[in-house]
Amino acid sequence: MLLLGLRAALGWARSCRLPGPGWSRAVSGALRLQETRDRRSVYSPLVQTARGYVRPVKKRKQALPSHLDDLPPTMLKKDYANVPIIDKVDDVVKRLLSLEMASQREKVKIKTQQLIEKVRRTPSDNGSFEVQTAILTAKIQTHREHLQMHPKDKSNRRRMLMAIDRRKKLLKYLRRTRYETFEHTCKQLGIQYTLPPLYCRRMTRRWAAKKAFCLKVFNEVQKLKSPERLKQRREWQAKARARKEQTLQSEGTPV
Repeated sequence: MLLLGLRAALGWARSCRLPGPGWSRAVSGALRLQETRDRRSVYSPLVQTARGYVRPVKKRKQALPSHLDDLPPTMLKKDYANVPIIDKVDDVVKRLLSLEMASQREKVKIKTQQLIEKVRRTPSDNGSFEVQTAILTAKIQTHREHLQMHPKDKSNRRRMLMAIDRRKKLLKYLRRTRYETFEHTCKQLGIQYTLPPLYCRRMTRRWAAKKAFCLKVFNEVQKLKSPERLKQRREWQAKARARKEQTLQSEGTPV
């Protein structure tokens, strides 16, 4: 017991000695080691699970209204609607051939056909301006809904803008030539037509010089073509005069 007490006293005396030149270095190293241990304990996987670290919950995207919502799910696909045996098949087969199991492309086909039926002139009309406007309207609505879900799809936006420009040209022609057909088409397809703005361009010296040069070139070309056009016009007049004289002679001769 006495020896153990002496050893403990000597150890306490050694620990209580005055600080030397390497004392600060030893203390900083000990503090750094303790800080490393604390950091490891904080970032360990056990502590993370204990503290309840989880991934952030993703917000669900809201269901946006679609132009295909008015299509009943029991409607058959376009390829099977007019098949005569379709009434005799099983209900499971009908369900497989209905729009409930159809893809987006099939639904868009049926929607396009419905829009075409509203504006076509005759049952065999497949290429008039009204039918082309209906097809472009279905495409534009489909592209617009896709962009609402995926706003960074630039190729889809480009296709939509091209379809809008094409439809504007068709509606502009219908408005200029057949206004009643234009109003009927806009009403049936739900299009709100707005007049295009007046063309306005800031005039610059370069633009004015280019325009003057183009007009000068155009006038010179017309001058060069004028003798040929005059000659062609005289040939047409001579042919028309000869045809008229021949008609008068045939009418004057007795049968």
